[in-house]
Amino acid sequence: MRAYMKSAMPYRGVQTPLRRKLVRAALRAHPLATKEDWLAAVLELWRNAAYREERYAAQDLTGAPQFRAYRDLDVLPLYEEMVVSGAWWDLVDDVATHKLRELVDRYPNEMAVYMRAWSTDPDLWKRRSSIICQVKRKEATDLALLCDCIEPNLADPDFFIRKAIGWALRDLAWTDLDTVEDYVARNADRLSTLSKREALKNADTIRAGRPR
Repeated sequence: MRAYMKSAMPYRGVQTPLRRKLVRAALRAHPLATKEDWLAAVLELWRNAAYREERYAAQDLTGAPQFRAYRDLDVLPLYEEMVVSGAWWDLVDDVATHKLRELVDRYPNEMAVYMRAWSTDPDLWKRRSSIICQVKRKEATDLALLCDCIEPNLADPDFFIRKAIGWALRDLAWTDLDTVEDYVARNADRLSTLSKREALKNADTIRAGRPR
């Protein structure tokens, strides 16, 4: 597991289903009654992790359904810390495509301001997060926000940025292929080959499934 993830932090070798079961059991045995208790537990696991599964557990705890009411705009600094200090796709993408997306759904205007700021941040992983924070929003996707987060990153040569652009567009294609194809055509000279390939990866499948 450590070799696959190219992780400097060691693994215990606990698979995801068992880890999640253990987190649920721990929450039953040790309920977190307040938002302050919840945040303290998350930060204890995250900041003092000796094994990568402890950071995964912090993310499980952060996203647990019973704490939805705690996940308001006040927790954005927590997510920012996870993105910046996590600094690898397995940790960052969970935050971006689940936790940030939840905030975008609940606070679209405020989060649009934050994500546009993240899209030009010096930190690679904050920029990646801004691009993919709407993955799985489907018809609710804010197209202007997506384009604004992609725009300052079009010339970036980094693999993870180029992959993020392609991923975000590919995901949107399932509900709005025409917009994605038009965007790729208009920006053909600016998008990387990787981003274009990823964006249109499922185009034929999507088109074949349309009603005739």
